[in-house]
Amino acid sequence: MLSPPAGTPSRTLSTADARRESILAAAERVFAARGLHGTPTLEIAKEAGISQAYLFRLFPTKVELFTALAERCNERIYQAFADAAAEAKAAGEPRVLHAMGQAYAGLLGNRNLLLNQLHAHAASDHPDIRDQMRRGFARLVELVERQSGADADQVRRFFAHGMLLNVLAAMDAAGVDEHWAQVLLEPPSDAG
Repeated sequence: MLSPPAGTPSRTLSTADARRESILAAAERVFAARGLHGTPTLEIAKEAGISQAYLFRLFPTKVELFTALAERCNERIYQAFADAAAEAKAAGEPRVLHAMGQAYAGLLGNRNLLLNQLHAHAASDHPDIRDQMRRGFARLVELVERQSGADADQVRRFFAHGMLLNVLAAMDAAGVDEHWAQVLLEPPSDAG
């Protein structure tokens, strides 16, 4: 086996898992701009620095790639909720639901995560994406109920407020100095 010429940096081949991660990172940036239907896979491959053929070797269809990205976004939200609940409980904070809400508000600063979440809801007409989003919500609801002890009405309000925050963040309502934005951005008085 020949050695590379002196001064040539050694190249470590990436594993398929590492490549999948780099593709998902690239897909997160590219899909955020145009969603599932408006994003060509060639653009994602270029962003990831791979060929389109290699992209399809790891993700056989664009829907499989988008579904994996939706799962990744859902997992980030789940982990943020779980971490916030654990920290609140460890600190003796009784308002676990409030802590999870604050954690979610922090996630909204990640524009790519926010937009991909909205795109995933919009693309839920595809059964695979719809199933992934349903699984994500089921896990979140179960976590919120278990960690916060909230009743069904409180859980509905929590998620409804989160969806409102998604819309407000997407249109940068915080940057608008108007009455409607101030009213909608005000936290609910019963945030527990």
